[in-house]
Amino acid sequence: MEAELTTPSSLDDLARALRQLGHSGTPRVAALARWASDQPEEIALNSVRSLAERSGANANTVVRLSQALGFAGYEACRNAFQDALRHGGDREGELYGRRAGELTGKDSASVLDAIREAGHRNLESAFTTESRAAIDRAAQLMIEARQVYVVGVRSCYAIADYLGYTARMAFDNFAPRAGTPGDIRDRIALAGPEDVVLSISFRHYSVETIAAHELALRQGARTIAITDDPKGPLARGADVVMLPEMHGPQPLPSMIGTFALVEALVASMVVQSGEALANITRFEQRLQEAGAYR
Repeated sequence: MEAELTTPSSLDDLARALRQLGHSGTPRVAALARWASDQPEEIALNSVRSLAERSGANANTVVRLSQALGFAGYEACRNAFQDALRHGGDREGELYGRRAGELTGKDSASVLDAIREAGHRNLESAFTTESRAAIDRAAQLMIEARQVYVVGVRSCYAIADYLGYTARMAFDNFAPRAGTPGDIRDRIALAGPEDVVLSISFRHYSVETIAAHELALRQGARTIAITDDPKGPLARGADVVMLPEMHGPQPLPSMIGTFALVEALVASMVVQSGEALANITRFEQRLQEAGAYR
């Protein structure tokens, strides 16, 4: 009898189910299960066709493996593996090291293929129906705000800086970037009900960003979170939560979907504003006159 996994919760659970299926499944399914149990991330990062090519199985066997694990089809199975790879089984302090360790011994071509496949998935996540609605809600909140504060540190610093820089071209209500933890707290302490605080952080969650989000809530400011977990510390109490996917084999979770999301946020603000075009034109002219471009 083939194994069933009706409520998968972690990558370890999924790998365990694959090992069980490697003993109990039909010959072709069992062979694929044994192959996948040593590298379960391959299911998360590949389509039916590419997984079949990598494993030496055929597409029908890939689908049958998914069903034997208790899923309706391969897409549901892959989603479960992606969620597990993204969230599950990471002991505190070992997320990056574990991800880097999983690259050891792999060939460059397969890693680059996995990054490409995951990148497409991450980009698509930024433009789902739910994500589009959240983008428009967040854009409207920021347009109407007296002041918008954008908070992101470490790997999220570049994203926060890019969002603030591009938004300030068109909107004068975006506060300058805070450069230090103390500066972040000082700025958010000025926020109130007419302001918006947009916080960006992913596991591992930066304590400075969590503190800024919690302070914004206490100050009564409207809050927007770009994060990776609807139950995470930034999602709690937020008016709008956006959850870009971050799949990929690279040591730090992929930011490509997050960059696409912030680009879409600024574009949505421009679309909804009657003053953005004139402001962007003046900004560009000032830089040209100042000799900033060559």
